[in-house]
Amino acid sequence: MANFKEILNHILGVIFIVLIFSIAYAYLKPHQLHKRRLVSTLLLKSSYLLYLLVLLIIVYFSTLVRGGLENVFYGVEFFAFLIVLFVPTIGVFARKLGHFSKNREGYNYFFTMVNLFSIIAILLMYFI
Repeated sequence: MANFKEILNHILGVIFIVLIFSIAYAYLKPHQLHKRRLVSTLLLKSSYLLYLLVLLIIVYFSTLVRGGLENVFYGVEFFAFLIVLFVPTIGVFARKLGHFSKNREGYNYFFTMVNLFSIIAILLMYFI
């Protein structure tokens, strides 16, 4: 019972990861692909879900195992982490805007690469 608070935090952290990932999966609907842009849509959705999973796991470990985000990402790394946190999500939400409808396939490939670079950046900042 001495570690009840820590155990509860870990359980709530896992529930939070599952909840956020489920909401993202339901929003993106990766099983529904566009007929003309099949490959680019699949790459965008799968790379975003992979990015989100890596991000949630890194935030979980940073917060509960290493003592907080400020201990893992400090100084300039924290601002880079904030950019990596928001840019891929903005890219996924903005894809349905009318402005990008003519060049959607290029847009999908571009943000697939942004998602992959974000995964690499998050992992490098966490482990180095």
